[in-house]
Amino acid sequence: MSATIQVSPGTSGAARLVRSVATARETGIALALVLVVFAATAANPTFLFSNDGFRDLLLTPSLLLLVAVGQAIVIITRNVDLSVGSIVGLTAYLTGRLFIDLEGIPVIFVFLAGIVMGGVLGAINGLLVAWAKVPALVITLGTLYIYRGINVAWTGSDRINASDLPNEFRGLGTDQLLGIPILTIIAVVVLIAAAWYLRNIRGGREFYAIGSDPAAAHLYGLKVNQRIITAFVVSGALSGLAGVLYAARYGTVSSAAGTGWELQAIGAAVIGGVAISGGVGTVWGAAIGAFLLLTINRALPILGIDDFWQRAVVGVLILGSIVLDRVLAVRQHRRLIAQREEGR
Repeated sequence: MSATIQVSPGTSGAARLVRSVATARETGIALALVLVVFAATAANPTFLFSNDGFRDLLLTPSLLLLVAVGQAIVIITRNVDLSVGSIVGLTAYLTGRLFIDLEGIPVIFVFLAGIVMGGVLGAINGLLVAWAKVPALVITLGTLYIYRGINVAWTGSDRINASDLPNEFRGLGTDQLLGIPILTIIAVVVLIAAAWYLRNIRGGREFYAIGSDPAAAHLYGLKVNQRIITAFVVSGALSGLAGVLYAARYGTVSSAAGTGWELQAIGAAVIGGVAISGGVGTVWGAAIGAFLLLTINRALPILGIDDFWQRAVVGVLILGSIVLDRVLAVRQHRRLIAQREEGR
């Protein structure tokens, strides 16, 4: 007897892709971003329909996007990095000092110095977390203050001014290519590279395995400590890159540079669907979360909402994301149990 194969509607690759996109957490966050932009533009058309408005919409979140991508990778491994804001501040001031103390230094060397310094500071975090077996929250809370203290001691009452930086470097913070800010292009290139690595390279997939169940990852033979250190190095390096670009974007760098960025980066990642318990989420979601977070900060004053409520909205978004992650995890657990019982 020959078997007849029936192809039900919606089983094609295109249909599966559409269904996957429609049900993804990132899609919901992207829709929320569109709604915020639409509401702010309706209240004040210059929010979007002006050269400065469109440029700021793309430019303002770009630096936070870099930090949020690194933070997302760390959170996926079931850790957290509270030192990223301090690393941004340190590398931003380092950038200015290099241009002042080493006159004529090539811009590429300054970028490399900032990325390497950030990576080294991230490696310190990773080594302490991986080998000392101390929770990342405690370790990075300590290094947050240590790195910030070094920054304050180094900077003192001094600060970097725009006049201390070469014109070609400052141009990176304002110039555009085909109407898109160069900083945004750099951030998107980094985002695509990170997303590709996490999705297609074994080391990237192991970040998820470690975050889902560290003990099982150990038993399976994964290089857990090495991967955790790598995640912190990447986070530090991206924060270092953000620090260099911070100097290009704002020109003025003081000891307060990067203050509070660690919480914004965590908020962006969590809002974007990266589970704080690890093992779930994408850097795409973290990037959209960064855009949503800073776009809300720009849009709510235009809508006439007080500063208190602006902060409250962000808090509600973070709490809502955590609750949603928990609900989805419970539903998935129940679905697996039901499938197991049906298979008996």
